[in-house]
Amino acid sequence: MGFIQSTFSLLVGAAGGIYIAQNYNVPNIKNYMQGLMGKAKELDVAYKKPEDGSKSKA
Repeated sequence: MGFIQSTFSLLVGAAGGIYIAQNYNVPNIKNYMQGLMGKAKELDVAYKKPEDGSKSKA
């Protein structure tokens, strides 16, 4: 009984996700995360300590 119940839940969730993706304006998470990672890398470069110990501003 557990296998049938879990399979049914999976199918209902997949069908619901497909319906929502086709009929509503769902944002593209991949592009959003790539943008956030780009901003994080920019901050990392801007505030990273110099490796040689000098206080030069880049």
